Amino acid sequence: MHFVSSGEGQAVILIHGLFGNSDNLKNLASALEQNYQVIRVDLPNHGNSKHWHSMDYPSLAQECVELLQQLKLSEAHFVGHSMGGKVAMALALLHPEMVTSLVVADIAPVAYSPRHQKVFAGLTSLPLANVTSRKFALDHLTHADIELGTAQFLLKNLQKTDNGFEWKMNLEGLIENYPHIIGWDMPDAVYPKPCFFIRGGDSEYVLAEHTSAIMKQFPQVSAKTINGTGHWLHAQKPEIFNRLVVEFIDKHQS
Repeated sequence: MHFVSSGEGQAVILIHGLFGNSDNLKNLASALEQNYQVIRVDLPNHGNSKHWHSMDYPSLAQECVELLQQLKLSEAHFVGHSMGGKVAMALALLHPEMVTSLVVADIAPVAYSPRHQKVFAGLTSLPLANVTSRKFALDHLTHADIELGTAQFLLKNLQKTDNGFEWKMNLEGLIENYPHIIGWDMPDAVYPKPCFFIRGGDSEYVLAEHTSAIMKQFPQVSAKTINGTGHWLHAQKPEIFNRLVVEFIDKHQS
């Protein structure tokens, strides 16, 4: 698994969400690296990491185990946004001894109904062979009814080659594994250590109806809502988000 490391101290591992990469939580890394070793990863099928035909949360959690072993770390704090939050939760449930503390941004330990059909349709219909510029690709996605900010975010995955453009992410693999990504096929384990759920006030990813599912597997939970933010809370109000995460991790150093 590709990663970028900065700073020194106890390790904090940052995990991005679907269609993202290690740059997504760079702002948070800057706030943490003064006192911690911060490791930002590219999940499989994203960024500079290898492409997988099949991906599910237990196997993604195992990638995190292997990363810790590679870095010669017995444990680390984990911060995950969206799908990355599910990866971090899966690791915490399967290997609680490796997770010092856990921060989950705008996702719950539940199965979701499909909500990315429009995005997948826009991405798969982009004629890569005919793409002459990023503007061409952006126009295509916005005409496919994908919101401008989302389209710009998605196009961070488009890379120029000698022959034109290609996706850096494994789009086919993400489509194939989408049922696993939105699912939550995890055992009824419990993570007994401190964890912090942060949700966007305008987001529909973490709702009151998810409280019992969170409490069942993460009984030592505390929670905070950042008003005026949606699913991209870390990008919309970075100062507040970063402060909440840093304060929580400071409080739970091993």
